[in-house]
Amino acid sequence: MSESTDSASSLTFGQRVRRARIRAGKTRPIIADRMGQSTEWVKAIESGRIGIPRFPKLLRLAHALGVEDITELTGDERIIATTYAKAEHATLPLVKQALTSFRLKPADRQPEPVAVLGARVREAWKLWHSADRRTGIRDRSEGNRTRIGALLPSLLGDTQHSARVLEGTERRRALVALTETYHLSQLFLSFQPVPDLITLTSDRAMTAAQDADSPRAIAGAAWYVNHVHRDAGEAAEARVDLAEQAVALLPDGEDPEHLARQGLLYLAVALSFAKTGQTGDAWHYWDKADAAARTLGDDYSHPWLVFGRGIVDAYAITMHNDLVQPAKALEVADALDLSRIPSATRRSYHLIETARAYGMSGERLAAVSLLKKAYEESPETITYNLHARAVLPELARSGPRMVREDAQKLARDVCVPV
Repeated sequence: MSESTDSASSLTFGQRVRRARIRAGKTRPIIADRMGQSTEWVKAIESGRIGIPRFPKLLRLAHALGVEDITELTGDERIIATTYAKAEHATLPLVKQALTSFRLKPADRQPEPVAVLGARVREAWKLWHSADRRTGIRDRSEGNRTRIGALLPSLLGDTQHSARVLEGTERRRALVALTETYHLSQLFLSFQPVPDLITLTSDRAMTAAQDADSPRAIAGAAWYVNHVHRDAGEAAEARVDLAEQAVALLPDGEDPEHLARQGLLYLAVALSFAKTGQTGDAWHYWDKADAAARTLGDDYSHPWLVFGRGIVDAYAITMHNDLVQPAKALEVADALDLSRIPSATRRSYHLIETARAYGMSGERLAAVSLLKKAYEESPETITYNLHARAVLPELARSGPRMVREDAQKLARDVCVPV
């Protein structure tokens, strides 16, 4: 290997981006404009404060830089699109049909009572957050997406019908139930190859919440809209403005429902700033979320938003990861009490984020062990997680020998090509 080649192989992703930009004769503002991002975002990429973006955005960045082979940026000759491929659930076509079918003529039946609708929605949330049912050998058909995918078509139809034909207070209550049903739909659709449908569902949830004239519903919708915008790489300023507007609608006081939503929105802002490498602003808003969690008490957790002490602490891991601070992320993970998070899907997600921190630190043995633990918590959560799907092929091929077989089995279990 020549000296120049050896030197190039040691470059970080950010250094490779900067090299490609300079070679192309382009300024940071030009790349920022083509990416729909701020100049600060490009600077954060080049300085290493933001890591490698997800595959679709990575392709856009390569195109903006005039790079035809993304390995010039990643430095990994084996990176392929299938590594980042999104899984598709078997019930996706049914859910998609339920979301895109227009019922121009009211159904010839009485609307379901709002109290019954509310009970069905609450039960659906419990199913989403609950651990997989076990029947001796793990039954993959009992995962959270499978359970919800079976319920969504009828629940969507019934909540839409009630919201359309009821009037007055009952209609507003039905709209709140419809908003939450759209949230469940958005979670089911997440990390599947239907980005336009995810955006559509998010917009419909916000519209239903506004029609219900419910600050609580609007706050919940703003949390989920933030997820869509953050994953799509939308400007942080727009996400922050949305969250702060929603917070302003909530009355002051110590009502747990209002405090939980305020805290969740502050957390959304913190995550947005961390994603764009704005460290000070990120932790300023995390402190606000932390204050709400402390006011609610260590034992509090919202029944379906799951906001509470455990979630605030756990999302600090993600923030440190996005700020490229894996050592600090692992410090948080070391003290994290997962039992404070009453949701198998959330526990699995935060275990994956801890594995990401270990991977960034070069501790691949620990990363495999954490991914395996995340699978045990919620198989379908890790199956639809883009980070897990991205790192498993490499771990299965050349991970530590002690756990390589575990990585290979896990890759097969989540249907990732090796």
